[in-house]
Amino acid sequence: MALYSDKVMDHFQNPRNVGKIDDADGIGEVGNAKCGDIMRMYIKVKDGIITDCKFNTFGCGSAIATSSMATELIKGKSVEDALKLSNQAVVEALDGLPAHKIHCSVLAEEAVRAAVKDYYDKNGIAYNAEEFQIHDCEHCSE
Repeated sequence: MALYSDKVMDHFQNPRNVGKIDDADGIGEVGNAKCGDIMRMYIKVKDGIITDCKFNTFGCGSAIATSSMATELIKGKSVEDALKLSNQAVVEALDGLPAHKIHCSVLAEEAVRAAVKDYYDKNGIAYNAEEFQIHDCEHCSE
C-alpha cells in the first residue's frame, strides 16, 4: 500500500486555489512551530456564501494537499457551513493520511476557522469565542 493516496498526491502536485485574494473578506494564518508548516487562507464572501477562497502554504506535501482540499470543500458554501469543516472531513476527502500527517488536516481546519473569524471581526459579527479555540495537536511533535 502506498504511503499517500492518489488524491493526496493529486492535490499536492496540482493544488487547487493557490494564491492570494488582495481584497479578501477574511484572512486566516496558522502555523505549527514543531513541524514548520504555515498556512494562510483567504476567503471572499458575498451574502454569507464563500464565493472564492485561496491559500498559500509553506510546508510538506500533506500540508499543501490538505490546504487545497479544504478550499475545495468550503468554496460555494455558507460561512456557517465552512465553520463545520472538520479535519476528519478533509482527511476523508483525501482518502486518508498517514497518522503522523494528521496534524496537517488540523492546520487546514484551523486556517479556515481563522479566516472566518477574521471575516466576523471585520464585519462586527458576534460569535462564540470558544468556537475558535486552537487545537494543540499531539501528532505535531512526530
